[in-house]
Amino acid sequence: MKNLLSQKIRDDLFYIGVNDRNTQLFEAMWPLPDGVAYNSYLVKGSKNILFDLVKETEQIDFFEKLREVLGPDEKIDYLIINHMEPDHTSGIVALLARYPDVKIITNKKALPFLKNFYDVEKNIDLVEDGQTIQLGDHDFTFYMTPMVHWPESMVAYEEKTKTLFSQDIFGGFGTLDGAIFDDQVEFDKYYLDETNRYFINIVGKYAQQAVKALEKLAPLEIKMICPDHGPIWRKNPKKIMEIYTSLAKQETEKGVAIIFGSMYGNTERMAQAVAKGVAEAGLTNIRMHDVSKTAQSYLLADCWKYKGIILGSCSYNNNIFPVMGFLLQELKHQRMKNNIWGFFGSYSWNGGAMKEFKKFVEENKCNTLESFPEIQGSATDEELEELKNLGREMAKRILED
Repeated sequence: MKNLLSQKIRDDLFYIGVNDRNTQLFEAMWPLPDGVAYNSYLVKGSKNILFDLVKETEQIDFFEKLREVLGPDEKIDYLIINHMEPDHTSGIVALLARYPDVKIITNKKALPFLKNFYDVEKNIDLVEDGQTIQLGDHDFTFYMTPMVHWPESMVAYEEKTKTLFSQDIFGGFGTLDGAIFDDQVEFDKYYLDETNRYFINIVGKYAQQAVKALEKLAPLEIKMICPDHGPIWRKNPKKIMEIYTSLAKQETEKGVAIIFGSMYGNTERMAQAVAKGVAEAGLTNIRMHDVSKTAQSYLLADCWKYKGIILGSCSYNNNIFPVMGFLLQELKHQRMKNNIWGFFGSYSWNGGAMKEFKKFVEENKCNTLESFPEIQGSATDEELEELKNLGREMAKRILED
């Protein structure tokens, strides 16, 4: 059999995943400038076993690849569902129409999703944490990884081949363009930033659960990782495990993200003064963003990445600038504990921004700088110096940390 569409991973394992270059926003929120891959795997043997599916919008390519590997006469015996999110399961109705006798292997927390999403309730076998089952001539051990990043999430490990089918864990944004393996791609150049952003946007709020999952998997001897997004790790799986461990622990870089919200330029001018103070104090790793122009996805990524975060906002109708308010909501969900925070605000006739910043600090127990400059109208020379001092204070804290 020639693999014109599918790709052989080894003699009994095939990649039948697909690329999605049409979806602009993952989960209708996170930008996909380089698209995303939905990975699916077929294990062949005395029983044919399918690991996870693809998003229904891309299922034509998926079924073409599946038919190429199976031929006209073979069938799917088992479907292992590690993760119920629709980008990995919405093709299930079409699959069951083609292979009505397939047995679904999953865990009890997936049952409500199967019923409520797809009205699937029959022909399901459940596995438990640490359980090993034999499917034809293959044995798989299952490990529950709850809230990484859904409650039913689990992974499957084949001891014989040291292969981990890891669902969304160890995944990342970006299509797989011909090459599917880590040793076939320039990972650091094309995939590293998108892997970081994927973790921070999708998994970051469950970082503590991710740490527990990674600790659970640490004793396994892993020679290959087959995730549901991003490259397959066959040469250096340790690398992606170390990347994910660092992200889950939120190991920050010595740098600062300055994010401002400004309607008419006054707050932007203040942010520039803050950045100047940071630079004058010797910190070179500075990233500045306009909250109205940069997608939340990239703002969250920089906040997770850098030790220092400085937020500045104008007031809006006695409240915080709405776009900055939305960022605060997302930052609250992230539960970040390793940052140093700074804040400044501006207002015309009545405040609001600084009140919301201080509420955020109290609720999230932030480690903050001492000063909280709040300025009416356009900053005076003295007030600009105060803002520069805020930047200097941040740089000093980061460099001394």
